[in-house]
Amino acid sequence: MSDPLVRHEKWDEITREDVTSDIARRLFTGDRMMLAQVYLEKGAIVPKHHHENEQLTWIVEGALRFWIGNEGEEGYEERVVSAGEVMYIPSNVPHKAEALEDTFDVDVFSPPRQDWLDGTDSYFHDR
Repeated sequence: MSDPLVRHEKWDEITREDVTSDIARRLFTGDRMMLAQVYLEKGAIVPKHHHENEQLTWIVEGALRFWIGNEGEEGYEERVVSAGEVMYIPSNVPHKAEALEDTFDVDVFSPPRQDWLDGTDSYFHDR
């Protein structure tokens, strides 16, 4: 039986990708999960989107306003998540976010976001 492939990296050595002029990220992936550092400048907008991936968001610094669900439908809500708080977003739940201040968050996705890995996350670029 062979040992699993164990990887160890320093965040500062992982390439920081500029997603938009006011959003950047670093990604670290395994076979079934992804860890992302996300940097958002105050006023940055993550356009409304959804994905099959479960998402955990931990706000390390700053604050994000989220719009969750579809306006006018049951379950729609607006919520502010601030430094020291975490939020779970289930699979395929539509959501949008705005940085209320310069924000650093850590996101965990399962499975990994293939659209982030192959650059097909067009919702960032269609705004």
